[in-house]
Amino acid sequence: RGTPELVRDRLTSAVEANFNMIRVWGGGQYEADWFYDICSELGILVWHDFMFACNLYPSHDKHWLASVRTEARQQIRRLSSQPCMALWCGDNELVGALGWYDESKADRDRYLAMYDRLNYVLEEVVDEVAPDIPFWPSSPSMGPLNFGDGWHNDTSGDMHFWDVWHSAKDFEHYRTVKPRFCSEFGFQSFPSMSVIETFTDPEDRSATSRVMDVHQRNDGGNETIVETISRYFKVPESFEDMVYLSQVSQALAMKTSIEFWRSVKPRCMGTLYWQLNDTWPVASWSSLEYGGHWKVTQYMARRFHNPVLVTAQPDTVTGDIVLWAVNDTPDAVSLSIGMTRGDVAGPMATVGTYACMCPPNKAVEVARIAATDIAAQEFLSFKWQDVGGKHSGQNDYLPKRPKEYDLSTSKITAVEAGDTVTLTCDVPALYVTLNHGSADIYSDNGFTLLPDIEKVITITRKRSTAGAAPSSMATSMVTSIK
Repeated sequence: RGTPELVRDRLTSAVEANFNMIRVWGGGQYEADWFYDICSELGILVWHDFMFACNLYPSHDKHWLASVRTEARQQIRRLSSQPCMALWCGDNELVGALGWYDESKADRDRYLAMYDRLNYVLEEVVDEVAPDIPFWPSSPSMGPLNFGDGWHNDTSGDMHFWDVWHSAKDFEHYRTVKPRFCSEFGFQSFPSMSVIETFTDPEDRSATSRVMDVHQRNDGGNETIVETISRYFKVPESFEDMVYLSQVSQALAMKTSIEFWRSVKPRCMGTLYWQLNDTWPVASWSSLEYGGHWKVTQYMARRFHNPVLVTAQPDTVTGDIVLWAVNDTPDAVSLSIGMTRGDVAGPMATVGTYACMCPPNKAVEVARIAATDIAAQEFLSFKWQDVGGKHSGQNDYLPKRPKEYDLSTSKITAVEAGDTVTLTCDVPALYVTLNHGSADIYSDNGFTLLPDIEKVITITRKRSTAGAAPSSMATSMVTSIK
């Protein structure tokens, strides 16, 4: 089913959400030539693991090791001419695997030596065949010949940070680490109802049903999703609302981590969240659900991956809310930033206008707002644009969790005209989502709708996938949290 047409659609979605790199994981496969052709054409860099992951390998066997050498040489020669190839990585989590199995825990020195043999062969072949493509020993890794804990040490190399999902830490826990490059982290959500309806009967549509459990690859994953919703949102009234809130929760997790890590640039110079796409209809960490439909996370990714971003972050020492401008482009940008604060049940009020010159590849502090200046039911909203009009965006910051606000039911008005819908509201509406689970791509989704300010949404790309026809604005459904 992984045809060039469908894979191009998924990679196009990555580009549309401002991705500039993907990772081919060591537990997957070497892809066909056309996959790399498409990546090169679309301008997507590829971090490529060799196909070794989460296991112990018999590299004491010289014949097996010779086959690894042959495999690596063939793949490197095949792909070395591809412009998309950015990095060869020796494996996924083999250093961690030394502490997962009884054999290696009982005799770690032996299995560490075996691992080093495998790793050295891969590095040697990369140096021999493609010296212009960098080699990284493992993911995560703190560097060559460093076999430390890349899951919890953020001082060097790349990091896998799973404490929020696997250890049920709060989203705010992402701000406790400052990785140099985070190559794996994530949070799950359910797929949309349009996908769930393809594998369930009505009686199965419960987070605890057997069918929903089967469509979950992580033990206890559905329970973690539901428990997390209860931490950040009021208890949803229906299964459909829970599905929607699961996607909002996932999006908030990724927004919290990536915006913070971008704000500490150049300390952190890259993030690759797990994962982009799904290979079957399932609750998972993906931002593209099965069929390629955009989850709320994918829409939010387009905003938090914006090459020029303005984000607000709490200062844990002073309590201030700090406004940061982040510039990932090779040129300096001159920004004008307007900030307002709004009561969740009322109008918006101006906080200030800020001018900022942000150097290339830097994050700079723009302003500080004392937390005491924001009332209990208020949040911040800010818009920015550069002098030439090339870079613009909108973002917001909630000092508290959504469930701690006394949210009013916003009256949202939708005026439709062909492939365009214009939305207005009377009081702020959070995480407004149009046609949740639609096959088509909208200009924006999962956004904050502010009172008396028109928001115009258009279909930017019509898609047609198996089991889902392109949607029509004439049947649009608007969802927001209450």
